[in-house]
Formats: sequence, structure tokens, C-alpha cells
Amino acid sequence: MTVYQEKCENLKANPKKWLITGVAGFIGSNILEKLLELNQSVIGLDNLSTGYSHNLKEVKLKVSDSQWSKFSFIEGDICSLSDCKKATNDVDYVLHQAALGSVPRSIKDPILTNNSNINGFLNMLVASMESEVSSFTYAASSSTYGDHQALPKVENIIGKPLSPYAITKYVNELYADIFDQCYGFKSIGLRYFNIFGKRQDPNGAYAAVIPKWIDLMINREQVLINGDGMTSRDFCYVDNAVQANILAAVSSEEYKNEVYNVAVGDRTNLNDLFYSLRSTLIENDKQYSLNPKYQDFRDGDVRHSQANISKAKEMLSYQPSHSLIDGINEIIPWYIRNLEGK
Repeated sequence: MTVYQEKCENLKANPKKWLITGVAGFIGSNILEKLLELNQSVIGLDNLSTGYSHNLKEVKLKVSDSQWSKFSFIEGDICSLSDCKKATNDVDYVLHQAALGSVPRSIKDPILTNNSNINGFLNMLVASMESEVSSFTYAASSSTYGDHQALPKVENIIGKPLSPYAITKYVNELYADIFDQCYGFKSIGLRYFNIFGKRQDPNGAYAAVIPKWIDLMINREQVLINGDGMTSRDFCYVDNAVQANILAAVSSEEYKNEVYNVAVGDRTNLNDLFYSLRSTLIENDKQYSLNPKYQDFRDGDVRHSQANISKAKEMLSYQPSHSLIDGINEIIPWYIRNLEGK
């Protein structure tokens, strides 16, 4: 039995009350599903601007009626301090996932991104501190590494941010550290590296690459690659992120006021990703014969990204359960069921 499995069994025996912000988003809803399976009580806060009620409906179908009864949803906004205080009341663990993602969106509308990712984050810190929650874990980002080019990325060496989004996620880390120094309120930041998985939205101008490409392939449409296809990423399946959040939440005080990379520790270029997705679709009886077309590089994009996950392994006992291929094999059938013909 792994440390993670032991922690999950302990939670089953000793249930806690959790708050997930951004609960209707794809990462938030996956965390919700796991916590309800562990018979935890969960409060969910979401303004449904980028999350969807159908994600919550799917979770409801995946758990028992008794487990679902332990979930309470608040339609509210992290930009409202009163909403944050309402949501954190009498909560043990906070998992703060709510944010406006996407580098291109932040370049187009930096004020909106700043309001959600910085003002909203500060509201959640204040509310959680005043409610005396036992732990506060937040979604940080690999974008914080900016123009630092050395690989793999280690937590204590970063470069200059390359987008407004990256700035907001770095400011989160600065605020978290200051709240420890000034108020003794400790937290943990999880620097996500290209998380993907079921319920990740393939639509819209800011859709992530994996669901967007799968959607295009299922419906036999052209896939466009930004640049030459050699841009590489450390793609991380969502179950790994769920694991990291739970381990962080129940970790000892000595491991708090830290940031940790959440990834697999590998990297895959976009060309290889394309052919892996295509071959897996073919294995699932979905033929796709088109080759990708190439277009200009995207503003604000980092050329290569790969995480060193030693710190999370050593301090949180994090052990990725899924490689990129494992994750692709998990999600392709889900997307076929949910996207075909749409």
C-alpha cells in the first residue's frame, strides 16, 4: 500500500470537511469525485464562468446517493470576500482551484485575469485564515518558471514571467509566503504542469491542447500546431493532481509554506503528442487520417517545460499513478462518448 493509499484509508476512517473552489471545473470536479468516494463532506464554490454544472451532474452519477448527500454547492465568486467567508466557515481543508487560466486570455484581458487570480486569491487567503482552517492548498502554475530555460525545472529557480497569467500565479506564491511571515498562516502551492483529463473543456478560444485536438480528431477536422511541433511539455494526468492535492492537505506542518511541482517528470513534444492521440483513437475504432498543419508560434508560450518532481516525492510522498500514455488511454473512451457528433 502506498502512502497515498494509506492517507485515503485514514480519511475514510476519519472524515473531514473540505472546500473546493472552482469545483465545477475539470480539476475541481475530479477532486470532488475522489473526496466523495472517500466519504468526505465537501463544500463547492464556483461562479460557473469557466466551470459547468454538467461536470457536477456527472460526478453525481459516479458516486452513491449517500456520498452525494455530503456535497453542498455555493454559486459564488472568489472575488467576493463575503462569498469566501461563507464558504470557508467551519471547514477543515481548503483546496483552492478557482482561477482564470490561459496565457492568451491573460494577454487579451490582463485586468480580468488579475481580478480573479490575485484579488480572488487574496480573498481566499484572508477568509481561510480567519476561519482557522487546518490547511490551505492552492493551484500554482509551471508558468512561474517563465524564461528560465534549464530543464528539468526545480522549485527554487525561476525566471522572468512571460505573460500576465504567469505574473498572477507568481504573486499567489508571494502572498502565500507573506501570510506565513506576517500571520503564521501556512499554505502549500502546487505548480501544475499541463494537467489533462476527463471533463476538460475542448471548446472555446482558450481550450487546452489535448481536449481540443481530441475533439477535432473525433469529428475529423484539421488539427493546427503552433510553431514547428517541437515545443515540449510535461503532460500530467488529472489523477496525479488529485493525489497531490490530498497529500498536500493532510501533510505535516513541516512541509507547509512550500511549493511543489506536480507533473510526471517527462516531456513530450507536440508532434509526438499528435501521433499518440491519433493512434489511440484508431485503437478505439475512430479513424483519423489527416496530418497536422502548422501555424505561427503563440505569444507568451514557453518553448520547453519539464518538472523535477523529487521534492514532492520526498516531502509529500507523491508518486504519479499515470504516465501521459496511461492518461490518454483513460480519456479517449470518455471523449468519444461525450464529444462524438457535437
